[in-house]
Amino acid sequence: MTDASFFLISLLNGLSTGLLLFMLASGLTLIFSMMGVLNFAHASFYMVGAYVAFTISQATSFWIALVLAPLLVGAAGAAFERFVLRRVHKFGHVPELLITFGLSYIILELVQLVWGRAAMPFSPPASLQDPLFTIVALPDGLSNALSLAWGAPPEVCKSVADAKCTTFPQFRAFGMLIAVLMLVAIWLLLTRTRIGLVIQAALTHPEMTESLGHNVPRVFMLVFGGGTALAALAGVIGGALRVTEPGMALQVGAVVFAVIVIGGMGSLAGAFIAAVLLGIAESFAVGSDRSLGDLFAWFGAQITPQTFGYAVWSVKISQVAAILPYLLLVLILIFRPKGLLGKREG
Repeated sequence: MTDASFFLISLLNGLSTGLLLFMLASGLTLIFSMMGVLNFAHASFYMVGAYVAFTISQATSFWIALVLAPLLVGAAGAAFERFVLRRVHKFGHVPELLITFGLSYIILELVQLVWGRAAMPFSPPASLQDPLFTIVALPDGLSNALSLAWGAPPEVCKSVADAKCTTFPQFRAFGMLIAVLMLVAIWLLLTRTRIGLVIQAALTHPEMTESLGHNVPRVFMLVFGGGTALAALAGVIGGALRVTEPGMALQVGAVVFAVIVIGGMGSLAGAFIAAVLLGIAESFAVGSDRSLGDLFAWFGAQITPQTFGYAVWSVKISQVAAILPYLLLVLILIFRPKGLLGKREG
């Protein structure tokens, strides 16, 4: 793979991963910004969304599951806020955090009881399983060394021995489109509709909002349900794109919290920037065959066998890709505790 094709496919995969993270983080950001509740069970609702969508798709179709699963999980989230979370709200944030933490374990056990421990064969719909386009990298010396071909790999991928052809799936692009549409819809809802104004007023001036005839507890219930529905929507996309199994919540849960802290607690725009940044960084790191020493040498640092900890500098960047979100999280907490665009303390 040439440098140009590696850059292009890594950028696209990074954007896809980042937008999926944003789909998951957006619901958690809304819940925190509107209610001040840090929902530890948020990734569990993401997992439930994938499993519910799998079950519905087996009985009907993926497209019906894409609509119904977020609605069902959102209703369950609203019921949890109404009958459980609201009862401990008066005792402060710590009981709220603990009860959502306990809920995450209950959901995990229920998922394993209902669906088992094995991964589910949840896959994208047949209409979105083909490549959207193919990145064709021809050997040096040939004309049009790097080009894009819509659809399946062209004939040149078979006829030229050293041609490198990389496909980009339609479903991955579909997930990116859903994330962008969701961002626009949330922004329009909060800034251009009466419901959005009531939600924001209930956050900053609950007593005045209630005196105007609005049911503030009901507003918070709808916000919590909407946040869990967004998590379930991400689960439908993520479950079909990756794998639907009981460990999927644990895989993304910590990263999502890193996203909202880096972006700024309660900032939707900050969560978007942080998610895309982390997705692109992880994509380039995973695909890199360079070492940490090469990275520091690029910045002008001289790394030799006599350098202290030389064995550390020989570690491949791809080997440390998994810790990049948490490394950036630590740096943000040290130098900018409010996050990139945060306005309130975490």
